[in-house]
Amino acid sequence: MTIIVTGAAGFIGCFTAERLLQRGETVIGVDSFNAYYDVALKEARAARLGSFPNFSMVRLDIAEAEAFKALALASGADRIVHLAAQAGVRYSLENPFAYERSNLAGHLSVLEACRHAPRIEHLVYASSSSVYGDRAIDGPFKESDPVDAPVSLYAATKRSGELISASYAKLYGLKQSGLRFFTVYGPMGRPDMAYFSFTQKILRGEPIEVYGEGRMARDFTYIDDIVDGVVGVLDHPPADPEARLFNIGDSRPVALMRMIEILEETLGVTADKIFRPMQPGDVTATYADISRLNALTGYRPQVTLEEGLARFAGWYRSFYGNGA
Repeated sequence: MTIIVTGAAGFIGCFTAERLLQRGETVIGVDSFNAYYDVALKEARAARLGSFPNFSMVRLDIAEAEAFKALALASGADRIVHLAAQAGVRYSLENPFAYERSNLAGHLSVLEACRHAPRIEHLVYASSSSVYGDRAIDGPFKESDPVDAPVSLYAATKRSGELISASYAKLYGLKQSGLRFFTVYGPMGRPDMAYFSFTQKILRGEPIEVYGEGRMARDFTYIDDIVDGVVGVLDHPPADPEARLFNIGDSRPVALMRMIEILEETLGVTADKIFRPMQPGDVTATYADISRLNALTGYRPQVTLEEGLARFAGWYRSFYGNGA
């Protein structure tokens, strides 16, 4: 097949594209290489994919609707994995219109391309666990739970994308699968994520700021496990037009302080911690019910947080040394 992967220079996009390339698919990556975080890391991911003869990268902002539609039509793509987005909860407080462009206009652009390219038989797109809002852990979060109280603009744009997709499924018969990603980590990950910035500061000998007074918990999910789920869903398109939704996480939430302990043990350094109140837009905990995804694909995460952080630390030191 020929598959378009948007956000191919991003974290999840790079490793998803790589898995598809390894099994022989032709992949067209699309990415704008924006400067939200270190562009050198995005270039390194793109270079990794560039070693495959069946890969090509198109430098394009997905919100440029006519250009993206032309690409989808000319490529002869069979499926699209839409992972491009403006990420980050806190950044949305400073640059809200970046989220409007990428997560709303960009998502609509991809749907319009699918509508005009009848060869495309399945769209898999990225949503987020942030749609569940701020809630206590009284059990895992289910796809059927209420998602009408977002606490950040980022979460609101992701929920909006789900609703727009649902309307396009009904209006135009598009087959879609939305993936609510929980906290994804691993080598070549995003520098704005806590585990990444903590590692950077610990190795520099700088204190780390622990928000929520250390009482938060996250459903950390290793990148290889995430890719298993993404590709598994891609390989199982809906039988009928619909916009179905799946949680994709580890289903084993870990306290933030425990994550820091594991990181300290892995790095061999004790962090100097400064405790701060929870920031606007943050949520207390995340916990994925993955039974729906498991039933469809057999998805079952394998990598523990201890294993995953050790792999990340090894990559970090090889890429940046003990500083950066």
